[in-house]
Amino acid sequence: MSTEHSPQSHPSADDCSVSTLEAKDLRRGGLTRTPLLKKVQCSFKSPTQVTKSAKVSPAEEVAELKRRRDQLDTDIAQLEAEGYSVEELEHHIDKLHEYNDIKDIGQSLLGRIAALRGTTTRDLYSHFGLDLDD
Repeated sequence: MSTEHSPQSHPSADDCSVSTLEAKDLRRGGLTRTPLLKKVQCSFKSPTQVTKSAKVSPAEEVAELKRRRDQLDTDIAQLEAEGYSVEELEHHIDKLHEYNDIKDIGQSLLGRIAALRGTTTRDLYSHFGLDLDD
């Protein structure tokens, strides 16, 4: 039996070749039976590929971006007319981030308490008078 690396090729359903490379087992000086590396040799097929019919020219893309900007400007003007302000929105977003951080810390603490008590966090919600939707 040879102790050299021996790639084995296996054709797949979509004409890609798969090579299984074996590595030496340093403890025994021989080959392992478990493949350590598989190489697939075929062209990459991105799941987000754009089909040729869906491609747009740079001029069309710029026109679409300008249309979207104009729509956003209109939406902003409407919200300002209704009494909303950018500063108020930023303050509200900051408060939501703070709330979410505090909630994450609370969830972490409940998880640790549940682990120490050997129970579930669901059981602790009722114990501490919390609503599961909180």
